[in-house]
Amino acid sequence: MIDTIAAIATPSGRGGVGIVRISGDNATIISEKIIQQSLRPREAIFTKFYDLENREVDEGIALYFQNPHSFTGEDVIELQAHGSPIVLDQLLQIAIHYGARLARPGEFSERAFLNKKIDLTQA
Repeated sequence: MIDTIAAIATPSGRGGVGIVRISGDNATIISEKIIQQSLRPREAIFTKFYDLENREVDEGIALYFQNPHSFTGEDVIELQAHGSPIVLDQLLQIAIHYGARLARPGEFSERAFLNKKIDLTQA
C-alpha cells in the first residue's frame, strides 16, 4: 500500500481560489472527514470544510477523481477553497492529521510517471 500524500496545489500569492490536493489509497477517507459527506467520482460538489473540532473552516468545491482516471493514476481529491494561505494551510494540516503526509516537491508528477500517466519528458 502506497501512502497518501497532500499538498497545496496552487502557487502562493494572491488568488481567489486555492487547491489542496490529496492522492493515494486513503484520499477519499480523509476527504470524507473534512467535508463530512461522500463524494462520487467526477462530480463537483459545493460543500463546507471542517476542522478537527467540527468547526467550519471554509466552504468551496470538492472533486473526486477515481483511479485510474486521475493525474496520478490514484484516487485524487481536490479541495478548492478560498485562496487565503491561512485557510489552505489549515486544510492541509487537517488532511495530514487524518493520515496524509506532506508531499515532496514533484511527488504528484512522480506518481503519475510511475503509474504510466505521463512519460519522462512530461515529468
